[in-house]
Amino acid sequence: MSVLPLAIEIFQFWHKCQSKPPQLSINFDAALFTSRQITMIETAQIISVAAVLASFLVGYKYGNRLSNNNAGKSSNSRESSDQPSSNEEEENVFSDGGHGDCKMILVVRNDLKMGKGKIAAQCGHAAVGAVENARKNPNLLRKWRNSGQAKIAVKVESEEKMMEVYKLAKQKKLNCCLIRDAGRTQIEPNSKTVLAIGPAPNQVLDEVTGRLKLL
Repeated sequence: MSVLPLAIEIFQFWHKCQSKPPQLSINFDAALFTSRQITMIETAQIISVAAVLASFLVGYKYGNRLSNNNAGKSSNSRESSDQPSSNEEEENVFSDGGHGDCKMILVVRNDLKMGKGKIAAQCGHAAVGAVENARKNPNLLRKWRNSGQAKIAVKVESEEKMMEVYKLAKQKKLNCCLIRDAGRTQIEPNSKTVLAIGPAPNQVLDEVTGRLKLL
């Protein structure tokens, strides 16, 4: 193989490169600009990846903290639900309805011939008033509530008999509430209808109302 044609081609290639130096400079600048672009793109990508990782870590830690707090609250709620409160215990005692050591007596005037609904309303007034007055003795009131809130209705045949019972209860320093009706229905205005005595110990109340008949 002759070496002359190969030498001619090498010379022609060298001549072209020498006749166009600006083109090489331009290509070099373009290559440099491209490399800078690539470097900037890589830097932006690195920053984006770092931001994504940082947000993931923050969210992961925050999620763990929330889950731990919720787990603690649920465990506390389970513990509190397993342990009955004092109010629940009192409600359970009240719902038992057993016969305790305290009671309330409702003395109803039978001579007024009140209807059943009227008697029920007047007894309700008397019971509520007696409980309000009994707040001065919270221990006795609590004992009555926790023993079923017993209420017993008895009857008398006159206002004079009711007032005798009232005076005797006052002498024994028992809690009392005497109801006077407004007289809008069935009976005359200012009529004494029901006397509530107590809450008080059973033995003391029996000394006052033990001889009266049930309503």
